Formats: sequence, structure tokens, C-alpha cells
Amino acid sequence: MYRKIFLACLAAMALFLALQGTVMADTPEAVRAPHALEEAIQAAHNQGLLNTDDPPGYLGIPGGPQINLVLAFFWACLVGWVFSTVGAFGGIMAGIGHITIYGLGEYASKFKGESADLNKAVTDTIRVANQFLVGFSALVSTINYWKLGRLVLPVGIALAAGSILGSYLIPTLTAGRINFSQYVGFFGVFVLVLGCYMLYQTTPRGQKSKKKAKAAAEAFETTMKRKRAGEAVDTSELGVKVTSLTAKKMSFTFYGVEFSFNPLFPVLGGFVIAAIAAFLGVGGGFMLVPFITAVAGLPMYLAAGTSALAVLVGMITSILSYLAAGVLVHWPLIGTQLVGIFIGSMVGPRTSQYIPDKVLTRIFIVLAFYVGLNFMARGFLGKDIIRLITGG
Repeated sequence: MYRKIFLACLAAMALFLALQGTVMADTPEAVRAPHALEEAIQAAHNQGLLNTDDPPGYLGIPGGPQINLVLAFFWACLVGWVFSTVGAFGGIMAGIGHITIYGLGEYASKFKGESADLNKAVTDTIRVANQFLVGFSALVSTINYWKLGRLVLPVGIALAAGSILGSYLIPTLTAGRINFSQYVGFFGVFVLVLGCYMLYQTTPRGQKSKKKAKAAAEAFETTMKRKRAGEAVDTSELGVKVTSLTAKKMSFTFYGVEFSFNPLFPVLGGFVIAAIAAFLGVGGGFMLVPFITAVAGLPMYLAAGTSALAVLVGMITSILSYLAAGVLVHWPLIGTQLVGIFIGSMVGPRTSQYIPDKVLTRIFIVLAFYVGLNFMARGFLGKDIIRLITGG
């Protein structure tokens, strides 16, 4: 039954993409025209912002950034490990790499006025590149967590079903319309809000609604400790076991603890989260994880794998929508990073069992606050948080 539902989700995604041609008439000409990048480069040359005689760099832009592919590989390994460990922050870490580590953010921000189309073109490549990385990591993570018995398939499918429409609409409506400062500012806002919410979940009041998640996490950690101590423990029957599934209620057990909720909520949540994620050019795991833990009360050990499945479907839809809208892709960089993503994503699910649930949550919160504040400052104030503090 689950397989049929999943195939129905993919069929719906194909239908939305088939409708792409009816919406392309509203897509900005700067994005659709084959010669758009050349025109943007010429406009920047006329403004004195680049020299067309300089050697080609990123996307073939004269004088563009020369990205170190070795650095890109190792950063991608880290991105894959982070996403596959906590089920989130892969897109955010990928965004940090493209924006800051590789220097694409600072490069894009200098193009304004007549050369604004070049700013938007580079910004769009950052958005879609982030999603390539997260989508591939989500694929590897989904397979790994399924084998480990730590993926709640009905929840993942419900989230994925809702994510298809959101992942299709936003790239179609916003490609070629968002400049770098707008993008990075809103990127920071959403991440900071997430960090505040996750911090609240660690308070006594927030913990009241997570008693079952805590019990399941403790049972899982105890079992893993027994296995590491050399005890013969059969975990094949302790993973996710669906006990009932109807239109109004879905129930399952994990390590002897039962969970239940209305499956309609993940569908609606998947739509909203996918729409925001597609706008930001990330996977949405950083919103899916707290949504899963709040709505279904799942422990972090289950949230990572379950969110990975939803992210995978959303990324496929969003990437195809961006490409259909004419967004450019730097394939050598993407290819290099996908290799790193694979390695990191294979390691993450196997190392996460050694990290306590509380530690995973705290890592999540610290990353959210730092990234949120830093990117808000860059987008809305023109300086990163370190420069603001030091007065630099």
C-alpha cells in the first residue's frame, strides 16, 4: 500500500511539471532567454564591474570566482554528515559553503543597477546548487535509515505529498526575481526562528509534550549501549512498526513506545515547509525535524530518516522546476560535491547512534542561532555578525 501511495506522489509531481509550460509565460525574460547571461555580463562590463577579457570563472563569467574543487569536496562531506545525522541543516550548510566558503555571496552582491540580472542569476545558482546537494544526501540517508529501521514511512510519504505543490510553485514564481541581499536576509530570519523554537522545546514546558519521544530515545540509547558492550541483542523487531493507518489516525511503535497522530497534518505541513524551503534554496529539514518532533512527538532518532524521505521528493520537484525556469548550474562543482555528499551521508546514520539525543538537539540549536543571526546581519545590514560586533 505504501508503495502505491509513494508512486501516486511521484505521478502528481510529474503532472505539476507537465503544467510548467503554462506558467513559463510569466517567467522573467532575463531568466528564459538563452543569451541572458551574456547580456548580464555585458551590462556588468559597461558598469566597470568586470572585464570581459578576464579569464572565465564561475559559470564562465569573466573574472568570476575560481572555486577550489578539493575544498568543495571536503565541505560536501561535512554537509552530507550533518544532514544525515540530524535530518536537517544540509541545505543551510550547503548554503554557507556556496555563499561564504566559495565566495559566491560577496561576488553576487556587487552587481546592482543595470547588472542586477547577474546578481539574480548567481543567486539562483546558489539556490539550486544547495538543493542538488541536499537531494542527493536525502536519497542516501533515506535508504540507510530504512535499512536501520529508523524511518516512519507513512509520515514521510504524507510530508512528501504535501511538499510536491510547494516545491513546484515557488521556483516557478520566484526564479530571476530575488537578489542576493533579499535571499540571504530571509534565509537568516527563518533559521533564527527555528533556533528559538528548538530552544523552547528544551525547556520544562516544551518537554511536557515530548515524554514519549524521550522514552523512545532512552530505550534506543540503552539498546545501542548493550550492543556495543557485546551483548546479543535482536533489534530487528524494535524498529518502526506501523500498527494502524486510517484517514484520521496513524499509529506506530518504536522500541516499545507507541505514537499516533492525524496524517492530514504532515500533508499540510509538508506543503508550507516545502514552499519556504524552495524559496530559500534549502532542503527544509531544519523545519521538518521540529515539525515531526512536535506534531508526531517523534524522537530525533526517527526524525532524521523520516524528514530525509520528504526532503528527497521535495528536492526532485524543486530542482526540476528551477531547471525548467532556466536557472544555470555549474556542473563541475555539483559533480564534485555529490561525491562528498555520498561519503558524508553514508557515515552519518552510522555515527548518529553514538551521539545522545540531547546532544543532537543542542548542536541543532547552536547552528540555528549562529547561522540565523549572521545571515540576517549580512542580508539586512550589509555586514556579518562578527564585523558588527568588532566594528569592522
